[in-house]
Amino acid sequence: MSDNAWPDAIYRALVDAHVRIVGIVPDAGHARLIKLCTANNDMRVVSLTSEEEGVGLVSGAWLGGKCGALLMQSSGVGNCINAIASLTVSCQFPLLMLVTMRGEWGEGNPWQVPMGRATPRVLDDLGMRVATVNQSDEVGETVSAMAGLAFKAQAATAVLLSQRLIGTKSFQD
Repeated sequence: MSDNAWPDAIYRALVDAHVRIVGIVPDAGHARLIKLCTANNDMRVVSLTSEEEGVGLVSGAWLGGKCGALLMQSSGVGNCINAIASLTVSCQFPLLMLVTMRGEWGEGNPWQVPMGRATPRVLDDLGMRVATVNQSDEVGETVSAMAGLAFKAQAATAVLLSQRLIGTKSFQD
């Protein structure tokens, strides 16, 4: 699989998992995936003002009989810790988060480093199942496995899409 085909693999895994609601805070790392989901008439993409809203969105989708996924950047994980802990984990709602990582491989923005470093540990401490993907050919299988765990076992899951996979942002003109 080419290095830039990973959004297509995630999209196929979401379709196969019958995901119908996708919560997003717009993110360049998820841009292609967002376009694919938006073009699918069976999916509703909801723009959020904060990642925390997405936890309520996908929990409500589950209560309404639909599977949902939440797309965010690692810096957004910090915005929804309380919602994950109190709603998702305590109530055992399924959660499938797809997190583009920042603050790792070749990061050029120092503001991204602290939450990027803390994200895996914080999610693990909340009791979430966390998988990190570094290689494009691992994306589809990993997202499918974590979606199965989320929706069949009603688990809180996160797939961390490493900066090595998604690439680094250039802040040069």
